[in-house]
Amino acid sequence: MSAHARTAADLAADVRDGRTTAERAVRDALDRIDALNPRLNAFVQVFHDRAMDDARALDARLRAGERPGPLAGVPVAIKDNLCLAHGRTTCASRMLEAYESPFTATAVQRLIDAGAIVVGKTNLDEFAMGSSCEFSMFGPTRNPWDDSRVPGGSSGGSAAAVAAGLVPLALGSDTGGSIRQPAGFCGVAGLKPTYGRVSRWGLVAFASSLDQVGPFARTVADAALALSVMAGHDPLDATCCARPPEDFAARVGEPIRPLRIGVPRQARGGGNHAAVDAALDAAAAALADRGAEIVEIDLRHADHAVAAYYIVAAAEASSNLARFDGVRYGRRAAVREGEGLEDLYRRSRTEGFGEEVRRRILLGTHVLSSGYQDKYYLTALKARRRIKDDFDRAFEAGVSAVLMPTSPAPPFRLGEKTDDPLALYLEDVYTVSINLAGLPAIAIPAGVASLDGRALPVGVQLVAPAFGEVRLLRIAHELEAALAFNERHTPGY
Repeated sequence: MSAHARTAADLAADVRDGRTTAERAVRDALDRIDALNPRLNAFVQVFHDRAMDDARALDARLRAGERPGPLAGVPVAIKDNLCLAHGRTTCASRMLEAYESPFTATAVQRLIDAGAIVVGKTNLDEFAMGSSCEFSMFGPTRNPWDDSRVPGGSSGGSAAAVAAGLVPLALGSDTGGSIRQPAGFCGVAGLKPTYGRVSRWGLVAFASSLDQVGPFARTVADAALALSVMAGHDPLDATCCARPPEDFAARVGEPIRPLRIGVPRQARGGGNHAAVDAALDAAAAALADRGAEIVEIDLRHADHAVAAYYIVAAAEASSNLARFDGVRYGRRAAVREGEGLEDLYRRSRTEGFGEEVRRRILLGTHVLSSGYQDKYYLTALKARRRIKDDFDRAFEAGVSAVLMPTSPAPPFRLGEKTDDPLALYLEDVYTVSINLAGLPAIAIPAGVASLDGRALPVGVQLVAPAFGEVRLLRIAHELEAALAFNERHTPGY
């Protein structure tokens, strides 16, 4: 069976047991990428020769009797804001269009050490700033379910790659929903771990207190397998927790009882598309049929989450991206006679950064400026604390997990919202609060919307207490089985 029809776990088992080879699995993935990527634009770099060499080397080690890792021979894709010691790491920005990293990000290296084969880097909104995967120097990625629509962002390339069967596993980053929202738009599983669960070393920083690396997969079990490989302490990342690694994959199939699911009152806002409310109801009903108690909870500060997020994230982005000045880092504009250093900085940053990145840098610089820091930034930090307290109160009251939509509407058309930044920011209304609180969450497909005669996926997300990934994945696995979305719907690729 070809690689695109298998889960990562099944494919690795076939390679380990000799039913197929890593070379065959990688060749299948590369052939499918070559056939479909010109239409989807999910990949911005494909490592044909390097991936085949790595696959043949793995097969040789297996023949020599070496014990393979849990991802032996699995083709994986890496979002292009994660450093890799070959190819380029561009963040889809002209500022870094020629940058070649001398090292590999910890999360990526752990996948490689587990036997995975990196076949390429995927498209994203520039520096991970966006909700549609349209703000990229490589052009937009298209949704495999309907290529006139967006795949979500910022990790749209990774989500589309998994949804179209180009690879069974891909990595993204999630600062305000950039894994979960595209997972919902593309009908795949997308996991945002607890802040500090997975090392951020080698992830090009957007907002350092919010960023987290996580996987896209076809199944919750594959997401659990990837997390088992990536999680664990990293001395290179001061924000990475010192908890010992856990085997999430081994425990994902265990039922959890008693099960009490909280549905926020704010999750049924009047701005939801009818298909979003229907998917939320279907997920709650499926869990209730399996014995869960469904209770309404009140995340009373949720309405402040988008405002707080876009102040905190922009402030941190302004600070993190200050290094890209064309002298120390990044693209340098051509020197003009008689021009001063400040002029060179200004032109280098104007030429290197796209419109959305410049907008967020300016916003972040403003909220941190003298006279405004207390009014905006410190107020946003106070709101962040209260948002986290709302979740903590729900969990302390006995809620096992919180069930929410991933976005208020199904995938929208390419170009529909690029001229309206506020409309794009509101796509994150259900995801940003989880990043502000630092909690783990997973998105899975739960229904479809029929738009223009096409079926489009609609996702829901589950949220658990900090470092509650075992609980989170077990509940998500149970919900996935109850909904059986992948058995009933495919994107047609």
